[in-house]
Amino acid sequence: MADTGVMSGSIAQGTSQTHGNTHMLHFLVRVPRRMEDVWPAVATPEGLAQWFTAADVLEPRLGGAVTLRDLGSGSVTAWDVDRVAEYTLDDGDRIRFHLERDGDEGTTLRFTHEYRQDAASEPAWRARFEKLISPP
Repeated sequence: MADTGVMSGSIAQGTSQTHGNTHMLHFLVRVPRRMEDVWPAVATPEGLAQWFTAADVLEPRLGGAVTLRDLGSGSVTAWDVDRVAEYTLDDGDRIRFHLERDGDEGTTLRFTHEYRQDAASEPAWRARFEKLISPP
């Protein structure tokens, strides 16, 4: 079969775990764009606003301040340019985006949302990721 070089995005089934009162939701998302093109979507206010939520504050460095509209404020708890962005909010929610190269033209996003409330839902994140993987 000929490889057309065109990759389509996909969202693997989300998995969730509960440890006491802490819940973790994991997704594996294949994005049909290069890592360099996906990084701004998870690490800049403009990119996050296009598919997730407005980042009213985002200081792009470890320990920087972050405010995600409708979610809360906190700090950047992991920052490896072009690879890892993690935001931990004051209520204990942690949102982590880990990017890995998937061939020449694709990116695998390993996503984790750790939360204490029943606010996160797999369908809501799936809908957000559909926006992320759709062509710009």
